[in-house]
Amino acid sequence: MQPADIFDRAARRARRDRAAAGYAAHDFLRAAMLDGIADRLDAVKRDFADVLDLGCFDASFVPPPGTRVARLDPGFGFAKAACGVQGDEDRLPFADAAFDLVVAAGTLDSVGDLPGALTLIRRTLRPDGLFLGAFVGGNSLSTLRAVLRSAEGERPVARLHPQIDLRSAGDLLVRAGLTLPVADFETLTVRYASFGRLLDDLRGMAASNVLASRHPLRRDVLARAMAEFAARAAPDGRTAERFDIVFLTGWSPAPDQPKPARRGSGRTSLADALRPPGG
Repeated sequence: MQPADIFDRAARRARRDRAAAGYAAHDFLRAAMLDGIADRLDAVKRDFADVLDLGCFDASFVPPPGTRVARLDPGFGFAKAACGVQGDEDRLPFADAAFDLVVAAGTLDSVGDLPGALTLIRRTLRPDGLFLGAFVGGNSLSTLRAVLRSAEGERPVARLHPQIDLRSAGDLLVRAGLTLPVADFETLTVRYASFGRLLDDLRGMAASNVLASRHPLRRDVLARAMAEFAARAAPDGRTAERFDIVFLTGWSPAPDQPKPARRGSGRTSLADALRPPGG
């Protein structure tokens, strides 16, 4: 039996459609993700032919020269503007082995079935195809979480998406059947003049609450949250917020890929390695 989604798919699509027109004013987080993906892609010495830009937003990902690119986004507005396909990452409409590179920047943290989405990504890749992903995870939005907990008192409700930590991200790659998995992260700190500016950015980047169970934010709670956020400001009046960008790298299995050494196959003992020269 399929587990119930923790995210509201219709709300997710609607949030993205509302964000599409003004997205360029709030795209700093995805721009940082794409910079990190570009660095990782530059280190790969091979050619690609067919690329999937998964969760394409405004189609700002630039594929390698000479490649064919397909784009998919959960939002109709983004998908239409990118001449792409509207769809969900855990319900991909593409054939198996259709691509040799899949890039997913900025959407996987709000996918209803992330393990399923990664498995589908692996299936759409050709043997020895590359997956590069990035999303918000770790200890992101720690200030916002603390402010809301304080403002709501003894009975807080879930208002922010659950975050995927680095170890869990790596485990998900292995679970999906991707090989040579690597998960790492970078932290971006943004300093806000007001609580409202932070909320504007989250709405503008289509990152506001799309949990299936949502609760209205009462005015008294909002007022306390604004005051708490301001109380945490530095002397210049700005409050720091943290964004952890989790980067994922994995390969579709292929017979000629390098394989990790079998446990116990090393020929040098630890004692020998630690013995001083001439000992």
